[in-house]
Amino acid sequence: MSPVWSLCAGLLLLLLWVRHRGLEAVLVHHRWVFVCLFLLPLSILFDVYYQLRAWAVWRLHSAPRQHAQRVRHIQAQVREWKNEGSKRYMCTGRPGWLTVSLRVGKYKKIHKNIMINLMDVLEVDSERQVVRVEPLVTMGQLTAHLNPMGWTIPVVPELDDLTVGGLIMGTGIESSSHIYGLFQHTCVAYELVLADGSLVRCSPTENSDLFYAVPWSCGTLGFLVAAEIKMIPAKKYVKIHYEPVRGLQKICEKFTEESKKKENSFVEGLVYSLEEAVIMTGVLTDKAEQSKINRIGNYYKPWFFKHVEKYLKADRTGIEYIPSRQYYHRHTRSIFWELQDIIPFGNNPVFRYLFGWMVPPKISLLKLTQGEAIRKLYEQHHVVQDMLVPMKSLEKSIQTFHVDLNVYPLWLCPFILPNNPGMVHPKGDEAELYVDIGAYGEPKRKQFEARASMRQMEKFVRSVHG
Repeated sequence: MSPVWSLCAGLLLLLLWVRHRGLEAVLVHHRWVFVCLFLLPLSILFDVYYQLRAWAVWRLHSAPRQHAQRVRHIQAQVREWKNEGSKRYMCTGRPGWLTVSLRVGKYKKIHKNIMINLMDVLEVDSERQVVRVEPLVTMGQLTAHLNPMGWTIPVVPELDDLTVGGLIMGTGIESSSHIYGLFQHTCVAYELVLADGSLVRCSPTENSDLFYAVPWSCGTLGFLVAAEIKMIPAKKYVKIHYEPVRGLQKICEKFTEESKKKENSFVEGLVYSLEEAVIMTGVLTDKAEQSKINRIGNYYKPWFFKHVEKYLKADRTGIEYIPSRQYYHRHTRSIFWELQDIIPFGNNPVFRYLFGWMVPPKISLLKLTQGEAIRKLYEQHHVVQDMLVPMKSLEKSIQTFHVDLNVYPLWLCPFILPNNPGMVHPKGDEAELYVDIGAYGEPKRKQFEARASMRQMEKFVRSVHG
């Protein structure tokens, strides 16, 4: 039988199966069929397009020339809104499905949409050690641009598609945040278009009140059109040490101890049960033992969280050298551990070797095609929550997550929170060590009710000044 006839026969059998089960049942309970056949190839096309576009823009040096023109267009839209009487709220015209958040913003349908097409790296200033970028530049785009030039940024949130604007207006964190703080703390200046159409630059010394108010403001103060971010020299590898720890008290003590060490370039914890975790510490280096290099970013490699779990199951420590850019994006291929719910066999060696080069599907495409049934399923039976609490409350916080959610793995990421002006700062007058506890997945707690459980979690976080 020819390949064409084989493909036709396979498609016919698939259509018959879909008709028998019902389209909605297939999309909800066997979503991997649609994801593997359609979204993975489409995601590849998306990535290729944006990579070629970014390469062409940089080679032609067109971004700096076009930036001013694009900003003037944004200003014109804002002034038009003002001349119309400012009757509706404004928001960015970027479709809600393009954002990484699972939330679908219905407000965009009733608000004045301001089109903001700003997605380029504008300038790399090696003397000042600052990179100036537009708000829709992604983490994957930025590391691909800077690393070959010998630079990186101090805090690189893991997922490729996270944007600079989202990380500033919301929050961004990485396993280097115990040294550098949150993503916002690595920024030295912002440029915004305000509600009167004016363009304003702010920094710690220029319009400082606005500068410190922008982070966590979720776009309510103005439209971000550019940001300046600190750069640091990049190195080839991250020397990472894996250490399994058992017992909740020992997990918290070990994690706190390592988070206080400034000699650790990176600190991260993956908690696999209430009493089991792997604590990882990393150091940037240009030298590596060849036999211990692990290129975890290669498409056929196991998902990172599964790779880490092997050290726990074997109850042994280990040292590896991971190429630095692959380390920065170590959770991208499996979208932390969300992809195991979408493609249950995604970490199978056969699937990885045959189709792993197409993984992951774009989160934006997953949102665009999820449908009402899947959206409700996610809202009622799924959590994607990060709680930022003082390190001293870590043990109590993990116990609370276990009782109220029972979702594993949990992601632990430490960060230093300076006592800067603005919305988010420690309770006292001095910088304090905090930890981000990330829960992503389907809660195993019996009688889980999304709204009530989240309100209970929020009440707990407030009680510990998180």
